[in-house]
Amino acid sequence: MSERKLATIRVIDKIESIDGADKIVCATVGGWKLVTAIDNGFKEGDLVVYLEIDSWVPTELAPFLSKGKEPREFNGVKGERLRTIKLRGQISQGLLLPLSVLGEAHEVFTIGEGCDGADVTEQLNIQKWEKPMNAQLAGICRGNFPSFIRKTDQERIQNLAKDLAKWVAAGLTFEETEKLEGSSMTVYHKDGDFGVCSRNLDLKETEGNSFWATANKLMLREVLEHEGRNLAIQGELIGPGIQDNIYKLDHFEFRVFDIFDIDTQTYLDSAHRKEFCFEHVLTEAPFLGIVKIADIPTMAALLTRAEGESALAKTEREGVVYKCIEDPSISFKAISNKYLLGEK
Repeated sequence: MSERKLATIRVIDKIESIDGADKIVCATVGGWKLVTAIDNGFKEGDLVVYLEIDSWVPTELAPFLSKGKEPREFNGVKGERLRTIKLRGQISQGLLLPLSVLGEAHEVFTIGEGCDGADVTEQLNIQKWEKPMNAQLAGICRGNFPSFIRKTDQERIQNLAKDLAKWVAAGLTFEETEKLEGSSMTVYHKDGDFGVCSRNLDLKETEGNSFWATANKLMLREVLEHEGRNLAIQGELIGPGIQDNIYKLDHFEFRVFDIFDIDTQTYLDSAHRKEFCFEHVLTEAPFLGIVKIADIPTMAALLTRAEGESALAKTEREGVVYKCIEDPSISFKAISNKYLLGEK
């Protein structure tokens, strides 16, 4: 089951008409906009279940998503994936369902009782859709992803409308880096134990595994042993066979985006991360600049800024990651809608 809150209880903030459309409207939920049928009867202020993009939605929950065709299958569950689409010129990201899909459990949710944002992902058997890994990446499991390391998955800005307002008011400054389209890779050293992980698994060292081959090529075991403390290096593995290799690379690259101190459970700040990578000749994710969040204070501005050409190739970048200079615990991502609409 996904750790991401894919299905949540939300309040519909706004309902707007769509030019030239008489059967659909645009609903706003937090920072998300999505198209829904007028016949659904949703109104501003209604409490609903909101499913984010990349949710794998079981057929029994929303059979209409298959449009009369045989449902697809993912991890043994028949259903469909929610993707970013455009209808009548309107970007649509997600799905609204009535609280009744929760059965009798929906009665515990009441407007004004602090349930806005309550996670019902597991209750509805929603999974996060992920592209299957090729054999070079899958490897053999040594164990689950270590509990003493934070997974690398920043929250999308659409879920942080209230936080954004606070950051603007506080005058916070953020480092911008390109979000790369690859596979998350974590390498760690803890109390003499060295490990290499994919997004969800701690992997055994096996011949032909791309994560381990890259770690060995970069001598990351030696790097971490030299440091003499419990650290994890986290980054994106990009190259042949990974996420369609949109950068057209003929070799694997490991682009570092975080250094995690296991003992203090904190990330190194931007300056110390850069110093670490420079000392050990490691390449970081493309650096785009330092910005005051007050200069891009709205959801729309951040999503527009996410669009652009990748620093690595002539292709639309996946998006931008923002990490606070004043407080390294604050970070988020803005994904390019152009990129999402162009996904295969």
